[in-house]
Amino acid sequence: MKLFGTDGIRGRANEYPITPEVALRAGKAVAEILRSGDPARNRVVIGKDTRISGTMLESALTSGLVSMGIDVLLPGALPTPAIAHLTKSMGCAAGIMLTASHNPFEDNGLKIFGPGGHKLSDELEALIESHILGEKPEAAATVPERIGKVQIIEDASGRYIEYAKQTADNISLHGLKIVIDCGHGAAWSIAPPIFEELGATVITTGCEPNGININAGCGALHPEKAGELVRSHQADLGVSFDGDADRVIFTDATGTAVSGDRVIALCALALKDQDRLTGNTIAATVMSNLGLHEAMRREGIEVITTQVGDRHVLEALRNHGFSFGGENSGHLIFADHATTGDGILSALQVLGMMKRRGASLAELAACMDEFPQQLLNLRVNSKPPLDDLAGLQKLIAEADESFGDSGRQLIRYSGTENKIRILVEHRDAATVDLWIEKFAACVKEEIGVPA
Repeated sequence: MKLFGTDGIRGRANEYPITPEVALRAGKAVAEILRSGDPARNRVVIGKDTRISGTMLESALTSGLVSMGIDVLLPGALPTPAIAHLTKSMGCAAGIMLTASHNPFEDNGLKIFGPGGHKLSDELEALIESHILGEKPEAAATVPERIGKVQIIEDASGRYIEYAKQTADNISLHGLKIVIDCGHGAAWSIAPPIFEELGATVITTGCEPNGININAGCGALHPEKAGELVRSHQADLGVSFDGDADRVIFTDATGTAVSGDRVIALCALALKDQDRLTGNTIAATVMSNLGLHEAMRREGIEVITTQVGDRHVLEALRNHGFSFGGENSGHLIFADHATTGDGILSALQVLGMMKRRGASLAELAACMDEFPQQLLNLRVNSKPPLDDLAGLQKLIAEADESFGDSGRQLIRYSGTENKIRILVEHRDAATVDLWIEKFAACVKEEIGVPA
């Protein structure tokens, strides 16, 4: 059984594979595969979001690691990018974040970072997975005198707060009124002080986690919550984070959500103006709107297209030495500052761009026109290879021929759920509706959907 999906291991808490038993084996596997040749670096930092299951998994992971002679650093509930930063800045062999990102509290998962704070390659994930599944001989536990130690990191949040502010050159946000929705997740105690210390007037929501309310009707999945507060408080914008705060969704001064692609576009243009867009190139996933590509071509900016997942965007940036990329889901990667998507850092960068230009978010976001697009997520009974579905393949060929350069389709399975994702995009909205219906009917006939 494959454990790693699009972004780590994820599933329902206390059910396979998100169990204490698997977490214990994962700790041992990480120790075996990522152990450093430098004994002083044989430490692993473990973070978590606010889910009730986090402590259960944290304890099991810790046991697995220390049994193999690895020291464990526990900073508590922190955003995923903070764990990536601590992994790098504290010279750790690895970092592990316990989170299911935007999923409801019933789910949890493991995101693993290597020694530089980067997400693992497919090859390293496969190696760790083989050890967890018992396909490789289990390494012997260490002798008693070499069992690892556990240390609570009391100042972890302060370390990250100062780092985040420095990435934005401690820019003054005086005069800006901001709504911040932390989704009752990992940013709840971190994000508000950062923006307040930089001078902004901050209205907060989603900052009362109780273990089971993470992402519930709030945060990045529900930017309308921040939008309502933006309107009622006459704020300049809203900033909504997901459960582990590695992505962010913005709402403008009217309370309207701004698409991730528009944010990518405005950031690309601002970075180019500041001569900070290396190679005049950005990286975006196959999910990005054709309007982004059109807007970038108009400005002489090339777009490299990657698979879905911010780690694929980052891999493209690292391989080519480029400085910026993102996903329309809200992951933005400023590679000069961070090793992963970072919602808080991204919000600071966007706010800085607004201040420097003296422009509102809506004005900056008007730099591109989006093609009408519809994304349908269908639960399916199974996940047979798409190439084996003759009817679907025939329909895809018909759509591609019909669309030409005016549209596209993208059909793929979710990497974390039993769903198929059907994306149709076209200059004509009626054409989008027509083909979404055709593809949905074909999937229901060939694969089947739960009653």
